[in-house]
Amino acid sequence: MKEKQNSNYIGIGIALGAGIGAAIGTAIDNIGMGVGVGVAIGVAIGAGFQKKKKKDPSDKE
Repeated sequence: MKEKQNSNYIGIGIALGAGIGAAIGTAIDNIGMGVGVGVAIGVAIGAGFQKKKKKDPSDKE
């Protein structure tokens, strides 16, 4: 169950990053690059929230 919660952070980050990247890509006339950069940033943000979450001593890694 905990793995699903962690993947949700990354999924939300990807979705937000793709949306923001599309807006940035439109502004610079290169949507593909904007979405790619946005997704990369979204994954980084999602992974950051995943790591930031306090781990329980009973959790297995």
